[in-house]
Amino acid sequence: MKKSQMLAVHRILLIVSGVALLLVNYFPIWRIELDAPQYPEGLELLIYSDKLAGNVDIINGLNHYIGMKTLHTEDFAEFSVLPSLIIFFALLFVGAAVWGKRAGGYTALALFALFGIAAMVDFWKWEYDYGHNLSPDAAIIVPGMSYQPPLIGFRQLLNFGAYSMPAAGGWIFIFTGVVVAACMVREWLAARDAKRVLAGGRLAVMLLILPAGAQSCGPSGAQPIQRGTDACAHCKMTISDLRFGCEMISKKGRAFKFDDVKCLVSFVSEGDFAKADAKAFYLADFKTETLFPATEMSLMQSEQLRSPMGGNCAAFKDAAALVEAQKQFTGTVVVWEELIR
Repeated sequence: MKKSQMLAVHRILLIVSGVALLLVNYFPIWRIELDAPQYPEGLELLIYSDKLAGNVDIINGLNHYIGMKTLHTEDFAEFSVLPSLIIFFALLFVGAAVWGKRAGGYTALALFALFGIAAMVDFWKWEYDYGHNLSPDAAIIVPGMSYQPPLIGFRQLLNFGAYSMPAAGGWIFIFTGVVVAACMVREWLAARDAKRVLAGGRLAVMLLILPAGAQSCGPSGAQPIQRGTDACAHCKMTISDLRFGCEMISKKGRAFKFDDVKCLVSFVSEGDFAKADAKAFYLADFKTETLFPATEMSLMQSEQLRSPMGGNCAAFKDAAALVEAQKQFTGTVVVWEELIR
């Protein structure tokens, strides 16, 4: 094999990636979910390569009250060119694989990466424009308030929680880039030192199972609570005392943050959220304000603690810290499992 030629397994994976990329035109690329008490089922905006879908009419009706422009597919020039660009990159990957030269693979990867960055920048500018350029004649005007959804992740917008993340087409796009990047990194290593190239079969298995493995793993661990910025998912008050902060991660990977364990328990027990849909609970250590899994914490309830919403319950990661707190506050030890029951 010539030094500039790609390994056969990498050429096959580039062809598979090109074919997979064509599927992006048939699935939503991105979705924005809106949750609010008046919409218990939530609202969803789906962004395809050539159109908007989901609860567009309802969202437009809500946007009218706060002065945001309404959303219409024909207003976005991107929808007229994006399907063709996706087909172009699919053919580019296949063409690079057929040619077989490493230079072709490097070029295809570089252009694809630039396209991805440009697309995300354009998406952010679109969100910024719609969230900041508001009508002065809107029925609801909050001075200094903007309604820009997050590029990715969660943000509280008045009484709406906005959650932005890739949809099926977006994950295909991402994992296609990951597979092609992994192939070309291995090619670069092979060019630098042929003796360090791994067996093609083992590499093929690793790369083919990477998307499935990555899809099955959602966000893990607690998300830091931002003092004075994040709002409690139950009472909607701004979280200011992180000693009593707590958090619930849903099975979809969304983080619900609370200013008091009382709010968390009420959020679950009063039907705002089904406990069965929760993946993990986290409580802040009273001493360090760091979030830890609730099952690892020791809890004490005392009227002297005076937590934000009257739950008056503090959690301790270190048992010795709990003993020390008992000398300062008169209270009783409680068990997390009984509290959340």
